[in-house]
Amino acid sequence: MIIDCHGHYTTAPKELLTFRDQQLAGITDKSRKPSSLDLGITDDQIRASIDNYQLKFQKERGTDLTIFSPRAAGMAHHIGDAQVQQDWARVCNDLIARVCGLYPKNFIGAAQLPQVPGGDLGPAIAELERTVKELGFIGCNVNPDPSGGMWTGKPMTDRYWYPLYEKMVELNVPGMVHVSNSCNACFHTTGAHYINGDTTAFMQFITGGQQLFKDFPELTWIVPHGGGAVPYHWGRYRGLALDAKLGELTELLLKNVYFDTCVYHTPGLELLTKVIPTDNILFASEMVGAVKGIDPNTGNYFDDTKKYLDQLNLAEADKKKIFETNALKVFPLLGKVMKERGIG
Repeated sequence: MIIDCHGHYTTAPKELLTFRDQQLAGITDKSRKPSSLDLGITDDQIRASIDNYQLKFQKERGTDLTIFSPRAAGMAHHIGDAQVQQDWARVCNDLIARVCGLYPKNFIGAAQLPQVPGGDLGPAIAELERTVKELGFIGCNVNPDPSGGMWTGKPMTDRYWYPLYEKMVELNVPGMVHVSNSCNACFHTTGAHYINGDTTAFMQFITGGQQLFKDFPELTWIVPHGGGAVPYHWGRYRGLALDAKLGELTELLLKNVYFDTCVYHTPGLELLTKVIPTDNILFASEMVGAVKGIDPNTGNYFDDTKKYLDQLNLAEADKKKIFETNALKVFPLLGKVMKERGIG
């Protein structure tokens, strides 16, 4: 079984963006606000958007199951008020649930949360509970910077976040650290802001994780995109932790923090697997995501990360951890859902 822990619905029918355009227009002109949360998307439209992209790539690349969430760059938590974000998250999550309903053995949902910069986390908590209990989702994306590249909020270890973490632990779901699009011209969304977000969150876990993971020993995080700069600068982060008398990173963080394999060349994944224990790596591709093209040097898609892993000199036991068993450990609800759906 090969489980991809990081997929986004980047190919959704155009009606989703039409709704979003109307919703954003309605912020200043209420007459243009959508009259309903019903997108008018048919099952056939969803099938066309999946069959020709994610499902096609699953079959071609030899993967089995994708943990699927709304388009990350589309979350745009810095735009609109709490109600705008609540409606947008509900629409996006309901669409993911429809994909999972049509393809129950190929996709399992993870939630977009309706965050607002500095705002009350109550709506995010309510949406997380709804998606897990009503829609069968098994995880969520948490944006460490809802301001969209301005970083005006509290660190992820601040008590501001604790009510959300309490609900995550109660529901037994992990969080993927995932920023959305950048509104800061200094930071390209996928090339800079995403990697900045991953790296910044990890550093926050270093400086505040000792207390955070004491308070929430069962709280689990996935740092995507191979951990941003973390594996490459592991010596720096390890040294900073030791200088601060926080102890070794393996003890400080690696009981709660994991990394995915969204790294788009073989040397990068080779570094990741050398630096980070294979117990802490989950297979992921983010296919049809940040980089959609084909590498002219190899003739393969950049985001076909399974090919890179297959080229590494990894023991079969380590490959099994990365491809399957780590995901079952990090997503405690995954095994239950798979059993219910007859997967594997």
